[in-house]
Amino acid sequence: MEHFISVFRSIQLKDVIDILVVAFLIYRILLLLQGTKALQMLAGLTVIILLYFFSEILELLTLNWILHTFMSSLLILIIIVFQDDIRKALAKIGTVPIARIQTEYSFGIEEVVKAVTKLAEKKVGALIVFEREISLKDYLEGAVLLDAKVSEELLISIFNPKSPLHDGAVVISGGKIVAAGVVLPLSTNPDIAKDLGTRHRAGIGITEVSDAVAVIVSEERGEISLAVGGKISRDITPATLRKMLSQLLGFETLQPWWKRLRVKEDEKRA
Repeated sequence: MEHFISVFRSIQLKDVIDILVVAFLIYRILLLLQGTKALQMLAGLTVIILLYFFSEILELLTLNWILHTFMSSLLILIIIVFQDDIRKALAKIGTVPIARIQTEYSFGIEEVVKAVTKLAEKKVGALIVFEREISLKDYLEGAVLLDAKVSEELLISIFNPKSPLHDGAVVISGGKIVAAGVVLPLSTNPDIAKDLGTRHRAGIGITEVSDAVAVIVSEERGEISLAVGGKISRDITPATLRKMLSQLLGFETLQPWWKRLRVKEDEKRA
């Protein structure tokens, strides 16, 4: 007991700061890995590390030698196995969040909701991507660059089946349409539903490699879907889409109470 008291008394402010910083870093790493396969692999690596220490304590020479050989190459293995997650994490760390006091219309949420509602009714396919903190600039090569205000009419025109830009994605950044006809990376997740086509796989794919939000309209079923973080919410109503976009783009709490009430009334009617 006296030992613990002496240890406690020897703790200085810098020790507390040290512990808090390490705890915060571990917490942030776990948040970045949450929902990814890397978290499962990390659990497996933890088991291997524990086995290594137990083999040392119990003097299991053969097992210890095998695990020691494995551990010597552990850093390289981690970089190879987790390269996509590391790249994504570094991209997030490299961004600086900026406090933006805007309304939902600054990102064209209402215009997008109205456009995809009409496109879904007519069973016209569409893929609209909202850029957030991680830049999508690298994916705009070969696309038609724009600097246009987000409007229902323009979106419907772009995704008109006779338009040459119909099959590509529209990217919205800073409240403006910055590109159309964008080719996005397809998801390689083997667990994606087999009935999802290229448009849906592209929508999911871009959210796997960035923090973007993708809105997808199915031309076969006329369904509206939303993808974020590599996950997809299928067959959602326009009211639900509006609410999800407001939450994901950080504007729900900034809306006046009468607008929030209107959204709730729309959801009840839906």
